[in-house]
Amino acid sequence: MTFPAPYKKYVGRVRPEWIDYNGHMNVAYYVAAFDEATDAFYDDLGLGLSYKQSTDCSTFTLEGHITYDQEVVEGDPLLFTTYLLDCDSKRLHYIHEMHHAEKGYLAATNELIGIHIDMNTRRSTAMPQHIQERLQEALAMHKPLVKPHQIGRVIGIRRKV
Repeated sequence: MTFPAPYKKYVGRVRPEWIDYNGHMNVAYYVAAFDEATDAFYDDLGLGLSYKQSTDCSTFTLEGHITYDQEVVEGDPLLFTTYLLDCDSKRLHYIHEMHHAEKGYLAATNELIGIHIDMNTRRSTAMPQHIQERLQEALAMHKPLVKPHQIGRVIGIRRKV
């Protein structure tokens, strides 16, 4: 099976409980929404809940960066686009884009590094060969795509000299 490039299967909606006193989605819930997009992405890669239950291995997030590009409000439909940027035998590097599903604008991005973990030892371990092959297939499909410019951003206040 060919892996979608980019990956655009996960959709959601801004829930009422995600709204803060400013009337838009609270920063904490961006992580929750992106985590749901990660779950869908991992499911299709073969690294989801059923994988954990059958192998006692899972993935943990090592690092994540979020950009907030335009606000979303209660009830807004969301579409997530995911790009696999790189991988090795233990790690995945990917970025999600959160778009307003009707208006099309970019609301936020979430760049992540995940690591494969043996849940018995709580240590990193290589993924099974069939998962590594699936990742290489997905990576080959994603490599030629134009990627979001938010990749690899460093936080700081930019000053004009």
